[in-house]
Amino acid sequence: MLTGIPLLLAIIAAIVLIIVLSARLGVHPLLSLLSATLFLGLAAGMPLSGLITAINEGFGGLMGYIGLIVVFGSIIGYILEKSGAAHRLAIALLSSVGKGRPALTMSAIGAITSIPVFCDSGFIILSGLNDAVARQSGVKKGVLALSLSAGLYTTHTLVPPTPGPIAAAGNLGAADYLGTIMLLGLLVALPTMLVAVFLAKRLGQRLELPELVAEAPETGTLPSLGRSVLPILLPILLIAAGSVLKLLGYDGPGTSLLLFLSHPLIALMLGTVAALWLMPKWDSAHLSGWIGEGIKLAGPILIITGAGGAFGGVLKATPVADLVEGSLGSGGYAGAGVLVVAFLIAAFLKTAQGSSTNALVITSSLLAPVVLQLGMENPVELSLLVLSIGGGAMTVSHANDSYFWVVTQFSGMEMREAYRSFTLITAAQGATVLVGVLVLYWVLG
Repeated sequence: MLTGIPLLLAIIAAIVLIIVLSARLGVHPLLSLLSATLFLGLAAGMPLSGLITAINEGFGGLMGYIGLIVVFGSIIGYILEKSGAAHRLAIALLSSVGKGRPALTMSAIGAITSIPVFCDSGFIILSGLNDAVARQSGVKKGVLALSLSAGLYTTHTLVPPTPGPIAAAGNLGAADYLGTIMLLGLLVALPTMLVAVFLAKRLGQRLELPELVAEAPETGTLPSLGRSVLPILLPILLIAAGSVLKLLGYDGPGTSLLLFLSHPLIALMLGTVAALWLMPKWDSAHLSGWIGEGIKLAGPILIITGAGGAFGGVLKATPVADLVEGSLGSGGYAGAGVLVVAFLIAAFLKTAQGSSTNALVITSSLLAPVVLQLGMENPVELSLLVLSIGGGAMTVSHANDSYFWVVTQFSGMEMREAYRSFTLITAAQGATVLVGVLVLYWVLG
């Protein structure tokens, strides 16, 4: 099997192949991803039987976690839209913050939501608001979709108790400094979110995204605010409660039940049950029809997302981790240079295999054996190292990232449009995080 520079070149070629087939030649994303997956496995010299196993495990492993979550989230979003609940939430949202700041508001809601919730689930839950807020505010849906996606993405890799930063902290010996990581993460997240909103307002203006509902319903026919918000708020609160419980290490009465209810699958299932309360009638047209339409919307997303998982599975079956560890083992880095190197490793892994969480975990695992030799010892330095890896883990989101497909499919964004807007914004977000981390290092160091 290939190692060293030849393996690196093969991975780069596979990424280029995805982009060329999808964005340039217009090949369906499923075929683009599978073609690049097979190319990478064959070019790397994987055994044919091992290649098939890696593809199946990558596809099935991702579907095993995100599959039903996408289905339930899609059903919730469809019911919110059809019942008018999304419109009710938009009215309440805009009356609270004013019509002049809908993009910033959507991004802030996303950033708060993504602290306890995976950004994929968060976008699925909240994406139904985009149409309604666009109608109420007059702001283009593309601006709102990009703002929401960027807000969710910002805290996903920076602020515990999101799993990725927690895992990175544990690997690097910074588990006792989660409070410091959260505080510094929020400081870095704020300018990162503002940069993303600034770009979303400009890049989103040229996006023409379809609406799920062409006309706004009459205000008098809308469901109450409490019923409208419950399908969104319930799963968010449950998932957040479970994350806090794990963070505090609580193991008292009721822990097992709360951890069960806080699993994203169960939380979104309960959110779906709450969404049934929004149906005007409990008959076959709604219980079967609306739910069936929600399931149909989830189908293409699941297939494409699974193909991205297959690509990641093949990459993980190559010696890419050994390549990175070998290049760092002989050290020679210090201070801000360590933060830059950590960022670049995470960015490479993120771009290559798609998962931000995997990039956080793999990069921190590679650095763990040499972190002391690299000069990272005190709580602030270790916290900034976690954040630097987190910044790299958001650079960039493209065709092999499940979140890329969740954003494009749930907003109606074409792939070419997504590369010119969403992917560019994630690159800017990552660069902003790196700058913020370096500034904090020089100020606090």
